[in-house]
Amino acid sequence: MRTALRSLKPARLATTGLTALGAAGIATTALAGTAHAAQAPAKPATKPAAVAHAHDAKAKADAKAQAKAKAKDEKKDEKKAGGKEYADNLDGWIREARAIMKKHDIPGSYEGIKRNIIRESAGDPNAVNDWDINAKKGTPSKGLLQVIQPTFDRYHVEGTPDQLTDPVANIVAACNYAADRYGSMDNVDSAY
Repeated sequence: MRTALRSLKPARLATTGLTALGAAGIATTALAGTAHAAQAPAKPATKPAAVAHAHDAKAKADAKAQAKAKAKDEKKDEKKAGGKEYADNLDGWIREARAIMKKHDIPGSYEGIKRNIIRESAGDPNAVNDWDINAKKGTPSKGLLQVIQPTFDRYHVEGTPDQLTDPVANIVAACNYAADRYGSMDNVDSAY
């Protein structure tokens, strides 16, 4: 190996990935990219002032965006309705829906609503039934209480979002329908 190294010119040594090191003619070989490879000295980490300033501005903007996203996430867990805050979860949706239902004289207990939600969608506000007779006719049941669009449109209560899969709007419309058809959501124990 020493002979091979001695016969290579310095420019050739650099391109082969081999390095000749040592005092008194001692040759050492190292493969580039291994733990034993000779490393070039690190370049100083200096940036032009404009680049450093742009980097700092981007870092500040990123930090501001992260803080804004964190605040949004914290507020996402709480939602206001009529001056009262409700959690953005099944319990909060039912409580908010009941507050709206009370204003519109729509009956339905917390327990009756929750029992039907668990049976219909397991608490998933984006649940879609794509196999039953309604789905076969082109109007699948959707949302927490599996309401079809025509029923939602007819029983939608003003003051709730006009969106079938909105959890609160879905509950209120379904309870309004159940009140009209069965007297209350509490009287519903199967598909309705």
